[in-house]
Amino acid sequence: MANLRFSLLGLAAVVIAVTALNLGGFLEESEAAWFIDPNRDGGALLSQGREVYAEHCAGCHGANLEGEPNWRERRPDGAMPAPPQDASGHTWQHTDDLLIEIISQGGKVYLPKGDVSRMPAFGEILSLEEITAVLAFIKSHWPTDVLDIQKAICKAAR
Repeated sequence: MANLRFSLLGLAAVVIAVTALNLGGFLEESEAAWFIDPNRDGGALLSQGREVYAEHCAGCHGANLEGEPNWRERRPDGAMPAPPQDASGHTWQHTDDLLIEIISQGGKVYLPKGDVSRMPAFGEILSLEEITAVLAFIKSHWPTDVLDIQKAICKAAR
């Protein structure tokens, strides 16, 4: 856990530096356009997200967001197992825009050409509202410091 906190602090310093260099990029911009806040509506979004996650995500990412066993080890087919969606995984290291794109178009959009992903595209199955809800649900399980870092990553990308 100490290593995770140390790496989070290091990542936070990098994000703050990048943000400071790019201040002109997000003045006048609504936070809702670039960051999904899991606390924004008092629970309705999280309730919807919990249902969508249970139906479409838990089969691979785990009922408790724990991911598949040995998620860091490539399978014989070249695909990586589904990572945890809690703070022990890497989802929080990505912008909400990229996460929406991955969920919509499948894991292949994020990988280098030739790499294999078993993450299906949900863009024709889930609405943007449902994708937003599932991300809010996932993010509601992250500690405040991880959520703050992910928010800074989203802001810096704008």
